[in-house]
Amino acid sequence: MSKKILLAEDDLNFGDVLRSYLSLNDYEVDLANDGLKAFEYFNNNNYNLCILDVMMPKLDGFQLAKKIKEKNQKIPIIFLTAKTMKEDVIEGFKVGADDYITKPFNSTELLYRVKAVMKRSNRGNSKSDIKEFTIGKFHFNFPIRILTFTNEKGEKTEKKLSPKEAQLLRMFCLHKNEILPRDIALKEIWKKSDYFTARSMDVFVTKLRNYLSLDQDLEIENIHGNGFRLIDSSKS
Repeated sequence: MSKKILLAEDDLNFGDVLRSYLSLNDYEVDLANDGLKAFEYFNNNNYNLCILDVMMPKLDGFQLAKKIKEKNQKIPIIFLTAKTMKEDVIEGFKVGADDYITKPFNSTELLYRVKAVMKRSNRGNSKSDIKEFTIGKFHFNFPIRILTFTNEKGEKTEKKLSPKEAQLLRMFCLHKNEILPRDIALKEIWKKSDYFTARSMDVFVTKLRNYLSLDQDLEIENIHGNGFRLIDSSKS
């Protein structure tokens, strides 16, 4: 059975192109040209994914996403935006975006992102319930806050993490190879986002970088103006 997508895009010509391309790739797509119409479609159908333009009449993409998430917290959302300001990216993640793509873009890029988000969604509705993680040569047991490194000889080294170190590493693991927005991590762990908590988070990121430095395949990359990304380039 084909996956069903709600596409909200006020430029009908552009929307028709996207709908046709996604349909050619075995997705069933409903196209709405304003936020209210899109929400009406959402209320009357079951979708596997929503692709929402940010700038739309009647309801913009952010307002629409909030309404959608009130109905179904787990449905994945991709934002289409012509804006590149970091505030818009952060706002998108705040309301529950799984990804965003900046116009102009080619159809192949959109298809890749759709497939990636669908894959994460299918494997991860209970993603937040995961308690143990493997990253490179490390095993991380979140409940007991133990980070274990195994070298090439099979020798193990354990590190007991502080509660905040463990919470932050868990978020990195859940978003492995993806951007973890700074604002999201601050509000999840520190319960607020301001200058002082941001500096505190930087200290904890530095500590985690130091712990993970035993594995050259792991890196916590700073995404300027946005957040961080835990990169795992190992083959595991």
